[in-house]
Parts: sequence; structure tokens; C-alpha cells
Amino acid sequence: MERALYSYRDDVGVPKFADDKPVIVFDGHCVLCSRWARFVLKHDTDKRFRLLAAHSELGEALYDHYGLKADDYETNLLVHNGRVRIKSDGTLAMFGILGVPWSAMQMLRIIPRFIRDPIYNLIARNRLKWFGQSDICFLPPPGSEDRFL
Repeated sequence: MERALYSYRDDVGVPKFADDKPVIVFDGHCVLCSRWARFVLKHDTDKRFRLLAAHSELGEALYDHYGLKADDYETNLLVHNGRVRIKSDGTLAMFGILGVPWSAMQMLRIIPRFIRDPIYNLIARNRLKWFGQSDICFLPPPGSEDRFL
């Protein structure tokens, strides 16, 4: 579902947040998703991104706003320039924003979404079984607290 730019700002169910940088919303209990957050923190040396645990009030409100199940988190969200990107589109956009050499991953856009997204869905559905789950939500490493919402 395509929504107007910055539609979440007019949604009373979505708390106000700093959206001047791309925001990655991820499942903080999923080991794979938490590793992705660590990867972003390590390689985003220009501090382009902010991160947000999906289990937070804001994370759940954003999932709900975009019609996604807030108890499932089978996709990361990329909120960027007032729009949301999900599944393979979101992941490839994140690589693009990270810059060289990671932006080369965007070459995978030549693979049609109807092929990319089922692969993404397969991994997302099985991520907890394959990679594990933590009882404790991912916490910002020391010194990176300012990168989280």
C-alpha cells in the first residue's frame, strides 16, 4: 500500500520522532536482525542511520501504521524521506545508503521483486529457527546510544 509522504506524522498513533535521517526498524530479539543492526553500526561510519527496536512503542506504531503485524516483525522497515521500504527493497536501499562498497549490493535490483521477496520471506519466516532468538532485546553498544531512537 502506497501512502503519502510523511503520512505517519498525521497518525495520532505514531509518536513523534526524529526522521531527518533514515530509520531502520528491526526485531531486537532476532539474532539475525540484531547482527544486521551491529553491521550497520560498524559500517555506517558517517552515522547516516538511526536504529529502532521494533518492540518499542514507536516501532510497533510504525508497523501498525503501515498495516504490518506488530507481533511478527517478518520484515525490517526503512523509513527514509517520509516513505517506508520493506523486504528486499528496504534491505537493498539500506545497502545503498551505506555507500561504497556496500552500495554494490543494489545490483541485485536487476532480480525482479517477485523473485527477491519470496527469498526474503523464506529467510524472515525461519530466521528465529535458523539463527536464534534472544530473551533480551538488542541494546545499543556503549558509545552508540545516540544512534538509536
